[in-house]
Amino acid sequence: ITKLSSGNDDYIFTAILQAKHALANKISDLWPEPEASFMAGLLYGYRGGLGELNELFSRTGVTHIVAVSGFNISVIATILITTATYAQVQRQKAFWLVSVGIVGFVIFTGASASVVRAGVMGIIALLAKHVGRLSRIGNVMVTAAVIMVLQNPLVLWYDAGFQLSFLSTLGLVYVSPLLQRFEKYLPEWLGLRENILSTFSAIISTLPLILYQFGRLSLIAPIVNVLILWLISWLMLAGVVAVMIGSIIPQLGIIVAWPAHMGMQYIIIVVKWFAGLSWASVDIRAPAWLALLVYILLIMSIIRHKKRKK
Repeated sequence: ITKLSSGNDDYIFTAILQAKHALANKISDLWPEPEASFMAGLLYGYRGGLGELNELFSRTGVTHIVAVSGFNISVIATILITTATYAQVQRQKAFWLVSVGIVGFVIFTGASASVVRAGVMGIIALLAKHVGRLSRIGNVMVTAAVIMVLQNPLVLWYDAGFQLSFLSTLGLVYVSPLLQRFEKYLPEWLGLRENILSTFSAIISTLPLILYQFGRLSLIAPIVNVLILWLISWLMLAGVVAVMIGSIIPQLGIIVAWPAHMGMQYIIIVVKWFAGLSWASVDIRAPAWLALLVYILLIMSIIRHKKRKK
């Protein structure tokens, strides 16, 4: 490979990539590997330095924890809204500030299907609030999907990330109510009830496609997800705080980063132990017609449940 020239990129795009490079360096200063790559994955979806953890996450069905999603967009939007409020920015200007911030974060993370979906949905929800209209999650998701498909029609059929991102979100919205009848049997301690319901909702909605596309069934995914999901939001918060403090006072940042280090160590230990089980996952591929049949039955169940609620 021969380098022909440099410095010809768009100024804004270059600035975003430079900020990403600076953040990656700061994370590397605060945590050793593979924790540094793990934290980078939590904050902006980086997977380059995870090494064998990528396979372990896949085997235990928790790869989604290092994929940027709506939660990351919510954090960015909350930070920007809070900043605009304290800076007494006018409401109309604040809307554009937050929207530009979300777009910048989408570019910052590499614009994968899941983060584009979350970004588009976030901006649509902000727009609805800005013009004083209520937003329905179903309409917002359809609008986001249409925008992404118009930009690149091939994602609808060929991009598994696009498909899984929407299916998992649809599962949280429409499948979760089907499972609420079981919530009285679940403990509320440390948010376990919500974690268990959301975990199984996402698994049910994505499993047929996973078996069709990848041919792997993780038997211990529900257990591992319940054991670690409650910690993910706290790790992200601790990571953001450690990076911010470390950028100002490096020595103090290392101290603040220690709790996040321990949390990531816990997750790695849990994932490694369960991935080491011989029966952790099995290779099984579902034909397209079977996956389609399951989704038809699932849609019928959702419709029937909605009619009963009425």
